[in-house]
Amino acid sequence: MTTAQDERTDEELKELAERAGRDLEDASALEILRWAADTFGGRFCVTSSMEDAVVAHLASRAFPDDSRVDVVFLDTGYHFPETIGTRDAVEAVMDVRVITLTPRQTVAEQDAEHGPALHDRDPDLCCALRKVKPLEEGLTAYDAWATGLRRDESPTRADTPVVGWDEKRRKVKISPIARWTQDDVDAYVAEHGVLTNPLLTDGYASVGCAPCTRRVLEGEDARAGRWAGRSKTECGLHG
Repeated sequence: MTTAQDERTDEELKELAERAGRDLEDASALEILRWAADTFGGRFCVTSSMEDAVVAHLASRAFPDDSRVDVVFLDTGYHFPETIGTRDAVEAVMDVRVITLTPRQTVAEQDAEHGPALHDRDPDLCCALRKVKPLEEGLTAYDAWATGLRRDESPTRADTPVVGWDEKRRKVKISPIARWTQDDVDAYVAEHGVLTNPLLTDGYASVGCAPCTRRVLEGEDARAGRWAGRSKTECGLHG
């Protein structure tokens, strides 16, 4: 297992990511995460929006029995109660270490500085303050992070590599289920009894902050319920 003393340079990490992206394109999600565990050890984490715990569950299987993978969750202060409940359930029943990151300002402090309902007036700034910056700070202890991005979710995610280089954060970015479909996710959840956010059975196909998320309509893609009516399709974590 890689330790904190085995730190690699940015160039080494970038080369590693690009090579792995080619070599692991056809590998299973579990094989990709086992590679990540072997390569990065404690300098690897999973990020989760707590829409479901699929990637966290996969990572828990990939890590050795005597080691727990870090699962990083961004508590923006705007989450649905169901999302916080899913986080608490994951922490209680799964063999992972849940780490909750929070923005520097509470919602009330942000309202005082920028005015109320910033998410309605400038959603990009709200996401930057409550998601992008906290994640950037929270990832400093890691060389690599995993996401639940899938190519079938939206056109903006169609080219997601299974392993790539996060130029902005200078990290290896791993998307082990990038090639999965929703049917694959559903089958994995059913087979392993994986925790999912209750909102997924209440018309929501993608779960984000409550003020900026709605149920999807028939025929819409999974991301259509996020920032509906705006050109915005991503919060900035993956762009």
